[in-house]
Amino acid sequence: MSQNADHTKRLAQNLVELLAPYEEELIALERDEPGFGPLRRAVGIAIAEACYCISDHTSRSAQLAPPADDEAEQSR
Repeated sequence: MSQNADHTKRLAQNLVELLAPYEEELIALERDEPGFGPLRRAVGIAIAEACYCISDHTSRSAQLAPPADDEAEQSR
C-alpha cells in the first residue's frame, strides 16, 4: 500500500474517532429536538465516508471493468 493511502486511512480513522461521540450526542438530542436530525445525518454521512476510505477496496477502475478473460471479452 502506498504511503498516501496509509496517510488517508489514518486521517479517516482519526475523523471517525473524533465524530463518533458527537453523533451519539446528536442522536440523544434529536429525541427531544427533531431539528438536530439534519446535523446528525450529516455527521453520520461524514463517518460513513471515512469508513469507506478506511475499508480495503480495490481501485474503482478495477471494479468497473470486467475481467479480461470473461466470455463477453473473448467474443469480441
